[in-house]
Amino acid sequence: MPEGHTLHRLAGELTAVLGGSRVRVGSPQGRFADSAAQLDGALLVDADAWGKQLFIRFEGERFVHVHLGLYGTFDVRDGVDEIPPPVGQVRLRLARPGAYADLRGATTCALVTAAERAAVVAKAGPDPLRDDADPERAWARISRSTAPIGTLLMDQTVLAGVGNVYRAEVLFRHRIHPLRPGRTLRRTQWGAIWDDLVVLMGEGVLTGRIDTVRPEHTPEAMGRPPRVDDHGGEVYVYRRAAQPCHVCGGTVRTEVLGGRNLFWCPRCQPVFRSRAAAR
Repeated sequence: MPEGHTLHRLAGELTAVLGGSRVRVGSPQGRFADSAAQLDGALLVDADAWGKQLFIRFEGERFVHVHLGLYGTFDVRDGVDEIPPPVGQVRLRLARPGAYADLRGATTCALVTAAERAAVVAKAGPDPLRDDADPERAWARISRSTAPIGTLLMDQTVLAGVGNVYRAEVLFRHRIHPLRPGRTLRRTQWGAIWDDLVVLMGEGVLTGRIDTVRPEHTPEAMGRPPRVDDHGGEVYVYRRAAQPCHVCGGTVRTEVLGGRNLFWCPRCQPVFRSRAAAR
């Protein structure tokens, strides 16, 4: 599933290519046809994202709410001589002369009001990529929870936009075991995790890929082959089960938690043992 940086990058593309234009809105597949007819010819103002939720704003404070889910794609094309016929199951097409965007396979594609958009946002946790995010909202949940921090980071009502890759990588970077109960974290640890996500995810928006290794652990610095993976980017533990850790040389582990694979290094991220329990 695309992580939050992908949606923010997509929002920026849609705004740059179609924002401020009157667009043709259609649904070649037919599933969005009634709503598309209401928007056809309207001014597309801009697009923004909150976590994994994308909102395309039209005049009259109308929004197309999109959640890509596991298989959704939103292809944006600019500088084309001619708008081509739709290919495949295009749920939503936005077009102006010289540019178009096709949405396929999304879990959600719905025309919503400003109030309905606000209701969706109200259910989401703070998004590290938004200037108006409040990390204390997430900390309030994490500091009271006995759930593993690996679960809490993926809970979109706790923290919006973090997916499996950023979860695995940020926990490794801060030497925290993914099964450590949330309430055992110190406030300073949470602050460091949040600040790191702001930087890492911000870089993801700029580059379109997830890179999490520090300069001393890049392929060039270590003399190792670059990572080959359809997700792209250099990482420490994600999808590196049974491979040697770039830092300590130990073996990266994997385990299923909540239907998703965890990845961690047992040496760099030891099991948490409270001092109280030890006493």
